[in-house]
Amino acid sequence: QVRLVESGGGLVQAGGSLRLSCAASGSIFGIRPMGWYRQTPGTQRELVASITNANTANYADSVKGRFTISRDIPKNTVYLQMNSLKPEDTAVYYCRTSVAGREYWGQGTQVTVSS
Repeated sequence: QVRLVESGGGLVQAGGSLRLSCAASGSIFGIRPMGWYRQTPGTQRELVASITNANTANYADSVKGRFTISRDIPKNTVYLQMNSLKPEDTAVYYCRTSVAGREYWGQGTQVTVSS
């Protein structure tokens, strides 16, 4: 079993910053590809940023230049630094990984950006 726990969400004004954390625990061995997704009511979950096991990062066009994904290997934690936040970034943010062909999601953390 793998457990992912997100934290760091909250309410911020437009132009502000937040850093989300995703701590992984359980039967997770080695460096895994990780992804940050977000979802708003009535929409599908969308990929925001991902990081490979070789630490290559990829971003959705809507967040390029504003968001940065990184990881702390000893802590088994992945971060999403979000700068220059916009009201359209408001969503529940989830982290995801896969181990042995099974996918795991965290419970999500709410990010609200006020205009």
